[in-house]
Amino acid sequence: MSCPAGVDPKLWRSLRNGAGRAIGDFGLIKDGDRICVGISGGKDSLLLLMLLVEMQRRAPINYQLVPVTIDAGFPGFNTTTIQNFVADLGLELSIEQTGHASLITTKLRPGSSYCSFCARLKRGALYGAARRLGCNLLALGHHRDDFIETLLLNQFFIGTLKAMAAKTVCDTGDIIVIRPLVYLAEEDIITTVRQAGITTVSCNCPVADADQQRQRMKQLLHRLEQEIPQIKNSLLAALGNVQPRHLLDRQLSKEGTV
Repeated sequence: MSCPAGVDPKLWRSLRNGAGRAIGDFGLIKDGDRICVGISGGKDSLLLLMLLVEMQRRAPINYQLVPVTIDAGFPGFNTTTIQNFVADLGLELSIEQTGHASLITTKLRPGSSYCSFCARLKRGALYGAARRLGCNLLALGHHRDDFIETLLLNQFFIGTLKAMAAKTVCDTGDIIVIRPLVYLAEEDIITTVRQAGITTVSCNCPVADADQQRQRMKQLLHRLEQEIPQIKNSLLAALGNVQPRHLLDRQLSKEGTV
């Protein structure tokens, strides 16, 4: 797969190089890996699959891609569009049917986050699919802005200095989660998907786009960018330049880390 029709070749090359750099920097993929790729139907996961297919054909190693979509049971969720997109890339989509929609309605506690509960259920289903399909990796489409917004959300609302990891092991230790888009800007993903004429799919969740706290982080960052153009890159760089001795974690002091 060369540069998709309609996409600026320079932009496509930048995205491909950014994903390749993340894979190299964090050792995300090795020879023989079988990768479950979570496909929600949104812009990020669709672009992730495109880039992984592109790099698979160029890579000096062999790895397999297994696209998986979780159908939570929300009425109107269009898996056909996702299936056609995946088929155009020469792959076959695995669809995991779940009853998450009704489960959330009956089990969600008052005051709890609908989105967080849904995300946990979906992640569990992806782990299950990865195991069933013989995958050792699970690739997710979180990009640079997701990392930064999560960092700020945890600082502002939870009081922890935490974001995401480009590579992490699930609690049971058998699946490694990778995020190859960590260096990619959301605005570049949006532009590429639009230029390529790709049809995205909504999960049809009844509270889609209702994460007000994350929207506030996006708005805050947008305002700050007007005065500090490199603020997002600086915040992402900070995640890879931690100075524990200048923090206040007493547990680190006890362990002799600082």
